Amino acid sequence: MTTPPIPLLSILVPVYNERRTVEAALEQILASDLPGVRRELIVVDDGSTDGTAECLHGRQWPAELRIVSHAHNRGKGAALRTALESAGGEYVTIMDADLEYDPGSLGSLVPPLLSGEAEVVYGVRGFQSHSAFSFWYVVGNKAVTMTANVLYNRWLADIMTCHKIMRTDLLRSLRLREDGFGIEPEITARLLRAGAQIYEVPVRYSARRRAEGKKLTASDGLRVLITLARCRVT
Repeated sequence: MTTPPIPLLSILVPVYNERRTVEAALEQILASDLPGVRRELIVVDDGSTDGTAECLHGRQWPAELRIVSHAHNRGKGAALRTALESAGGEYVTIMDADLEYDPGSLGSLVPPLLSGEAEVVYGVRGFQSHSAFSFWYVVGNKAVTMTANVLYNRWLADIMTCHKIMRTDLLRSLRLREDGFGIEPEITARLLRAGAQIYEVPVRYSARRRAEGKKLTASDGLRVLITLARCRVT
């Protein structure tokens, strides 16, 4: 009897000005326990100017890690679309390089997908007092999530989570267009419009402070709301 091939998981890693954390993040992703899948990492340096590119290209990485570079900063959404073009896996997930998310949590997202219990799995953040950036950061996350629940008549706990895993062909079928952080709510909105059922599991999370490189601002929250509304009517 022929043993079925082990499916490949493409891990998309958009990177912009993460010199302090990128090497440790990639090392942890490479070392994480992913039951039932092989892995490839597609790292997109989105025009970093702080030495991130030198960190990425200044050492030898395993063969399963590939680096793609943008000549200038185009935004997280653009970096994810570039990475998605190169993805060769049957499944795909997203991982930031800032160590806010624990790469070890990736393994908990895989089993519901492989078992057929879910077609999309989200890693949901708990926002405990020791892991939240600020009161208004958490309130903003809760507000945009509730807005999505109302607009799409669904119940989700965290639409802005980076931790998402699904079939690669499903993500490609969404025809994403957002260039910045609006890619996160756009993915969720397009999945809900497509009738996808999202399965949620808790993951470990520790938000950075502004001085540590936190990039999200209030204007990003406004963009999220605009994206949710746009995707609902188009």
